[in-house]
Amino acid sequence: MTDDQQWQSPGDPAPQPSPSPYGASVPPPGPTAQPGPAYGVAAPGAPQQGWTPPPRPGLIPLRPLGFGTLLGAPFQVLRRNPRTTFGTALLVQVLVLLVAGGVVGVVSVLAFGRVAEASAEDRDAVAAGAVATVILSALVPVVLGLIASALLQGVLVLEVARGTLGEKLRLPGLLRLARGRIGALIGWSLLVTLAVVIAIGIVAGLVAVLVITVGEAGIVLGVLVGILGFLALVALGFWLGTKLSLVPSVLMIERLPLGAAIRRSWWLTTGYAPFWKTLGTQLLVSVIISTAAQVVTFPVSLLGGFGGALLFPNGADPDDPSGSIGVLLALNILVILVSLVLGAIGAVVQTAVTALLYLDLRMRKEGFDLDLVRYVEARQAGHDVPDPYASPAAAG
Repeated sequence: MTDDQQWQSPGDPAPQPSPSPYGASVPPPGPTAQPGPAYGVAAPGAPQQGWTPPPRPGLIPLRPLGFGTLLGAPFQVLRRNPRTTFGTALLVQVLVLLVAGGVVGVVSVLAFGRVAEASAEDRDAVAAGAVATVILSALVPVVLGLIASALLQGVLVLEVARGTLGEKLRLPGLLRLARGRIGALIGWSLLVTLAVVIAIGIVAGLVAVLVITVGEAGIVLGVLVGILGFLALVALGFWLGTKLSLVPSVLMIERLPLGAAIRRSWWLTTGYAPFWKTLGTQLLVSVIISTAAQVVTFPVSLLGGFGGALLFPNGADPDDPSGSIGVLLALNILVILVSLVLGAIGAVVQTAVTALLYLDLRMRKEGFDLDLVRYVEARQAGHDVPDPYASPAAAG
């Protein structure tokens, strides 16, 4: 058996570099440099090492994020801690659905039960009151949904922030971190909802005034104002929605007051690249989630709509309709369950991508990735260091 390297006894002198065909000496095999400290920083006096990428202790690499990372990391949030992320989102969706159905259902039964018992003279007035009562009862699930959505958003933002540092917390731990900030997040959600309702009400009121007061020409003007107003509201919504989309992340991670959080989100998204990157990434993720949901729910909804007709082409058995009723009920429950699962996945991914955009913009504008790297290195070395998210925010 032959070898390219000649054998040498332990006492012989070290081999000399062999000549290279390119005119330079080739060093002998074996280690030529001592390893330096982690993350590509060479020890004093040691030969320089090649570039080493920043550490990735958890969800994302600790550097400004590329577009591919921004698209892929939100789905990794689901895989990395599914019980806390997907489980919490699904639980919130189910609770809101049950409470909404229970409140509206009970109020509807009681209200329209009074209509059936009312006399013929009072039936119209009682029916109008019943409709108003049902509409008002529908506001309870809306408010509850806003509160539940704010709670879920706060938990998911903190999960992304802690996951970036390699931490994996359960729901109780995240709720402890969110203590004292859920109220501000709920207030922000109610403020956004109120602003949307007022904006829509202004456009709708202007259209109604034109139609009522101007006459036939007012109908044409009302339609034009309605179309232009709708387009203006959409454009304004995209602009303000992008500029203020980081408010929940600032509220939960930096724990700033609401006014300061609004100003900070505005500053982080200021500039051509930050604004369009934030808007484009959020829109693209929303389109991906919506398209996937449509692909999954369409056949299920089709099955729910035509499943009964396929199984019972001649209609339900008049003597025993329980079989067809049970099948239709099962199909509708399946549609609801699939919608709940997809809604939970969409809520996790949409919130995660916004939190990641917040971290990316801080890395690009403030060098926040260096703070995170220093924290991870010190923690791995066993030092007790302050939380990087608790440091004072840079002035915007």
